[in-house]
Amino acid sequence: MSAPTLPRKNPEASVATTSGYAIEFENVSIAFDDKVVLQNISFRLSHGETKAVFGVAGSGKSTLLKMAIGLLRPDSGRIFVLGEEITHMSEQELFELRRRVGIVFQESALFDSLKVYENVAFRLMEEGISATEIEERVREVLRFVELERTYDMRPAELSGGMRRRVAIARAIITKPEVLLYDSPTGGLDPVTSNTIVELIVKQRDVYKTSALMVTHRLQDAFTMATHQFDQATNKMVALPKGQHCDVPMSFLILRDGKVIFDGDAHQLATSRDDYIREYIS
Repeated sequence: MSAPTLPRKNPEASVATTSGYAIEFENVSIAFDDKVVLQNISFRLSHGETKAVFGVAGSGKSTLLKMAIGLLRPDSGRIFVLGEEITHMSEQELFELRRRVGIVFQESALFDSLKVYENVAFRLMEEGISATEIEERVREVLRFVELERTYDMRPAELSGGMRRRVAIARAIITKPEVLLYDSPTGGLDPVTSNTIVELIVKQRDVYKTSALMVTHRLQDAFTMATHQFDQATNKMVALPKGQHCDVPMSFLILRDGKVIFDGDAHQLATSRDDYIREYIS
C-alpha cells in the first residue's frame, strides 16, 4: 500500500525554530497545599527531539506537562517554550503561544456532540479559515492517521484507539512546532497501544516535530527509540542492533519531584543506579 498524502509542514515553523530550545525548564518548583510536587526541575527539549517523561504515580509528570503549556505557573524558576519565557505571560499571550503547540490528552477530550471532522477542525474554525481549506486539511490529517473514513462519524461510534488517533489528528492539523502527549497509550490494550506508538513515530520521523511525552509505559518509549518509520512501506520498522533513529530520542525520569535521569536509551539501559535499574526492570 502506498504511503498516504501527508499534511504539509508550515514553512514558518522552520524559521521560528532555528535556535534555542523547544522547551526549557530552569530550576522550576511548585507545591500544592505545602506538598512539594516538583523541586528545582531543569531540563531541555531540543528542536526536533522527542523526550519521554517517566515516574511513579504522584511524581509530578502531569504537573510538568501542564506547566509546559502555562496551565499551571511555577512557584519559582523559569520556563521557556519556543524561545519565549512563559512564566509570567498573560492569558492572552499564552493563548497566542498555544496556537503553535499541539496537545494530545489521555482521554482524547473529543466533543461528543460534534462529528469527527468538526472535532478535528475546531481550532481552524476559530481562526476563520475558509470552509474549503478546512475540509482539505481535515481530510489530510485524517488520512495521515488512516481514519479518513470516520470523517462524518461521531466519537461515540469510535473505539478507544480510534478516538486517540482522532485526537492526534486534531493536535497536528495546525502544524504545531511542539507536541505534548499526556499518556497517549493509557488505558489501551497492547495491540492498540502499538498502533498509537507507530503513529507517534510516524509524526516524529516525517515532520521531526519536537515532542514531550508523559507516559507510564517504558515499553512504548523503548519501541520509539529502537524503531523508525519507513515512508516507502508506510510502516514502523525495527532498527539494526546498535543503530539509533535519525531523530533524537531521550528519557527523563522523575522521583520525589526531582529529575534523577535525563539521557538516551543506551544510557538508561546501562545505568548503575539501583532505583533506575529496578524501575526499568
